[in-house]
Amino acid sequence: MQDKIGQVIENIERCGTKFVRLQFVDIHGTPKNMAVPLAKPEDIEDILKDGLLFDGSSVEGFVDINESDLVIKPDPDTFSTLPWRPEEKGVCRFICDIHWPDMTPFEGDPRYILKKALAKAEKMGYEYNVGPEPEFFIIGEDAEGNIVPGDEGVYFDVEPVDQGTDIRRELVLGLEELHFDVEVSHHEVGFGQHEIDFKFDKALKTADAVITFKQAIKAIADNMGCMATFMPKPFFGVNGSGMHVNQSLFKNGENIFYDPDGENGLSQEAMYFTGGLLNHSKALAAIVAPTVNSYKRLVPGYEAPCYIAYGLRNRSTLVRIPASRGKGTRLEFRCPDPSCNPYLAFAAILEAGMDGLKNKMDPGDATEINAFGLDEAGREKLGIDTLPSSLWEAYHALQEDEVVKASLGEHTYNQFMALKRAEWDDYRVQVFQYEHERYLEI
Repeated sequence: MQDKIGQVIENIERCGTKFVRLQFVDIHGTPKNMAVPLAKPEDIEDILKDGLLFDGSSVEGFVDINESDLVIKPDPDTFSTLPWRPEEKGVCRFICDIHWPDMTPFEGDPRYILKKALAKAEKMGYEYNVGPEPEFFIIGEDAEGNIVPGDEGVYFDVEPVDQGTDIRRELVLGLEELHFDVEVSHHEVGFGQHEIDFKFDKALKTADAVITFKQAIKAIADNMGCMATFMPKPFFGVNGSGMHVNQSLFKNGENIFYDPDGENGLSQEAMYFTGGLLNHSKALAAIVAPTVNSYKRLVPGYEAPCYIAYGLRNRSTLVRIPASRGKGTRLEFRCPDPSCNPYLAFAAILEAGMDGLKNKMDPGDATEINAFGLDEAGREKLGIDTLPSSLWEAYHALQEDEVVKASLGEHTYNQFMALKRAEWDDYRVQVFQYEHERYLEI
């Protein structure tokens, strides 16, 4: 630890850092932070060792006012500068863990919840790697002040139709300054929609990266005079934004999802893990697609998965197994969207998959036809069920799933359910323009 502190002090001195941001997330995955001024670089040492006391009752999903004291403690491995901030009197950032005043981990800290799930897998010798694909929209306003897509480009378009080329370039350069290993960037299917993919890594580091990614995209876009949104379905009639989660399990340095002698090069472990994802998918939906708006993305006709099935290279199924084999063998879980809290999402997905391994859940035969083209009778014949069609259905499925509930822990599960019930109740009593247009003349 002392070596890490020394290295941090050197980095702060080299960067001319005058402020340090201590960052964490609330139950929704929304970044929160406090900024601490540094008179000299050595001032960071006590913070790294002892953390800082703060009021946890003001953070959604944390604690009540009668037990408000919590401690925020930086993870020294997460030090980075913020490229969208001025270099003069620069700012650095640490991602932090949350503790009780006696320094035991706070069970409602989303980062701790993921750490706990990973520790269970590690006791069994497994390393869980994740590579997400978060999509987003660049948006603007028309002359009447309505929100509109930032361009009229579609999948893989180029200039001049794709007006986001320069924006994506700045975004990629900013992400590289934050040590992201960007694989590819391109225009997505929807007008104004974009995707920037970064390489897979250990799940905790990747969850940290998703939070940083979203923060960086929004800040850099704002600096360029535009707005980025990770809202799952900002526009009617076009594809929404997903965050497909590619995942693999390693043991002793080898990808256990790969078996050169297995059918399609896949191991039995890969099949059982897939079975766990399918078996728990309805409850998982509440966590990985956690908003009312999420379920306006998960509808037929817009490439988002609605049907609980798996396939090889089949993009109409909930779980897709891409063609890569060897160390690149992975399972792609396709219903998550970028509004989710990645710490909670990765923890729940891992626990669901590990339950499949533990109980040898057979996913059945792969679906190799277009599931979107099946009618209800065709799906029933193949035994293909559907994901929840609303947040109401999703959180009721979560209530019935002990494995996914346990992945959150009792504290966060109770907080999460209370917030989701309140969100649904708030939504269901609204009256929308659609209703005026359809029913006003009744």
